[in-house]
Amino acid sequence: MLKTGVGLLFLLCFGLAINAGAQTTTDTVRKDTIKIDTNLLNRYRIAPKRNIIPVRATPVKIQEELVPVTMLDYKVSYWRKYITIGLNFNQAAFSNNYAAGGVTSIALLSTFGYRVEYNKAPFSYSTDVNLQYGKSKNKGQSARKTNDRLFIDNKVATQLSKHWFFFGSLSFESQFDTGYQYDANNATPPLLISNFMSPGYLTESLGFEYKPNAFFDLRLGTGTARQTFVLDTTIYRNLPTNYGVTPGKTIRNDIAFQMVAIYEKDISKNMHLKTRYDMFVPYGQPLSYTRHRLDALLAAKVSKLINVSMNATVLFDKNTSREVQGTEGLSLGVLYKFP
Repeated sequence: MLKTGVGLLFLLCFGLAINAGAQTTTDTVRKDTIKIDTNLLNRYRIAPKRNIIPVRATPVKIQEELVPVTMLDYKVSYWRKYITIGLNFNQAAFSNNYAAGGVTSIALLSTFGYRVEYNKAPFSYSTDVNLQYGKSKNKGQSARKTNDRLFIDNKVATQLSKHWFFFGSLSFESQFDTGYQYDANNATPPLLISNFMSPGYLTESLGFEYKPNAFFDLRLGTGTARQTFVLDTTIYRNLPTNYGVTPGKTIRNDIAFQMVAIYEKDISKNMHLKTRYDMFVPYGQPLSYTRHRLDALLAAKVSKLINVSMNATVLFDKNTSREVQGTEGLSLGVLYKFP
């Protein structure tokens, strides 16, 4: 009886064990077949395990470091200087039996220009020097001047507004060599009509200057004085007007209004234009004695040194001639400008 009860108990436990194993297998199969929402997994991420190796975190320190800086040795210069040197040479040769005719000739023209400027607002200063001298020699004739000028202009100005200045200027104008008047038929000897300081002009001017940009300058000399010199007292014999100076005297004084307009600009990449117009209206004299002078220079660069230049001068001065005077020249030569 006891053996029978023990056997029944064993069978009951074995059946329970088999039933539990079957239930576990069924649950595993169910879990493998159930669809899992990956969004939920991403939402509830499991943090990775901490590294078991200890890491020492060094704190970042930010602090100011003073770097030594040496001052650059720069100096501001308010001065600007320009030097221009030019030499033009013209030559022509013909054989004695050349059918078209012609005269063998040679000509040389030298130019020198110097300009210095000082600009430190409101004060400015400038000096312009323009020297020209040229001669030509034709076969069968003596050497003759083609150009001769000595011109120096000094100006001091102080700024009144953006474009207006109050200025004072001193200029000097004359020539280097003697000048003659020639007879076209060579029937009479040349007549001496000019020389150094015959004439010579010294002009002092005070007034206002208008300068709207870097290439245009207009001076209005409301108070201007000019001294005309003719030191060669023999010139009046050949030139009765004697440049307005009374024969036998060497100086003449005039008080006048003067206007000077200067335009200087690079009109293209290799072409430079410079013009200067000077009007002198003497007080106490008829307006017909107003002196007008226009100088123009057009220079075109062929290369770094070679240039073609054309200059022209138009002058009306009743103390010199009753008619308008003019000169023009075209030349090819060497021109060096520094800087």
